[in-house]
Amino acid sequence: MRSQVDLLGLSWKVEITSDANSHPHQSDNYQQVFDLGPARIPLHIRAAMAARLSSAELLRYSRHLIIPDIGLEGQLRLKNASVLLIGAGALGSPSALYLAAAGVGRLGLVDADVVDASNLQRQILHGESWIGKPKLDSAAARLREVNPHIAVELHAVRFTQENAMEIAASYDIIVDGSDNFPTRFLTNDTAFLQKKPLIYGAIHRFEGQVGVFAPHLGGPCYRCLLPNMPPAGSVPSCQEAGVLGVLPGIMGSLQAMETLKLILGIGQVPLGKLTVYDALRSSFRSLALRRDPACRLCGDHADIFSVSNPETCASNCCETYIDTMESITTSELREILAGEFQGLLIDVREPDEYAMAHIEGSQLIPLKTLPDQLAKLPMDRELIVHCKAGGRSTKAVQFLLNNGFSRVKNVTGGMDAWLAKE
Repeated sequence: MRSQVDLLGLSWKVEITSDANSHPHQSDNYQQVFDLGPARIPLHIRAAMAARLSSAELLRYSRHLIIPDIGLEGQLRLKNASVLLIGAGALGSPSALYLAAAGVGRLGLVDADVVDASNLQRQILHGESWIGKPKLDSAAARLREVNPHIAVELHAVRFTQENAMEIAASYDIIVDGSDNFPTRFLTNDTAFLQKKPLIYGAIHRFEGQVGVFAPHLGGPCYRCLLPNMPPAGSVPSCQEAGVLGVLPGIMGSLQAMETLKLILGIGQVPLGKLTVYDALRSSFRSLALRRDPACRLCGDHADIFSVSNPETCASNCCETYIDTMESITTSELREILAGEFQGLLIDVREPDEYAMAHIEGSQLIPLKTLPDQLAKLPMDRELIVHCKAGGRSTKAVQFLLNNGFSRVKNVTGGMDAWLAKE
């Protein structure tokens, strides 16, 4: 029976199972369900195959070559494989580093951001000297230093409905290191439509998830796990909620492991399984996922046939939604506060965030307590709301507007933008 489990701030459609009877080398392995699995190569042609690895590569991969489940055949499969990584950030960093080091022949990276100082706590592809420069330039330099024998292809764009199918078309496997739901839906839909395995990963504070979605191999898709887009602002981003820096290193490495297993054709395919790691309890849980017959993408009566749909364009819809809300910049806020401001400046962050830094004269009302404080707020005065980066304040402003407050403004960029201009 399917049940709801709360993970990463959301309810997911899963059921808990035990792996007590499973075995890492049971016969139901990758080779039986995934075309990249290694066939036994006759001894008389192995010498010819060895010529496809240079002497430098034979030395570099020597610890792989002596593993019976990998050997020369497996290393050649790695060399001939291609992987597309969505994001060169927290999850993409460890995934890309280990895939490059393992010898995956062609890595594609999609990212349009620049390196920020706040990235360096967890995004290990990048360093101090790259701050302010494109992440892909930093990533390419690091990956080519790790392994000069691979090809690194850069896609310095946002992964969108317009370019997703074209970018992903030439790769064998997609690794999702994105940090927002519209991109996760888009990555899932792209992988499904192109019949490619999707290696999913997500992180939140001290908890992470990893899974393999491949309906063409008999498993569920991401939409079977999360059928609907979460309400705007209901799940804080990494920027707002924070994440322990080492956590994406663990989860991104697990994504790389599942990718390598798929290419090599070894072990078990974790189809229909979500691995959840709780760092504070030092525990892993395995949650069973089933294909949802009612899934709009892979179900019995699917009605999604392209990557352009309400979920994948939600980021654009959110921007439109925010545009209907009156917003001000932190520069405009400074001008307002320097004048004769008679309204109320509301900070909807948590008390510990407020204690570290706050705007003088602001009133702390954490977002979760806002409904209880509603009756105390003046409806005849201007209310200006801010948080850390803008996500929680957007939700707070919408809540106030829905409850009859008309003179409400949102501060774009929040406390981060305020401090950046000090």
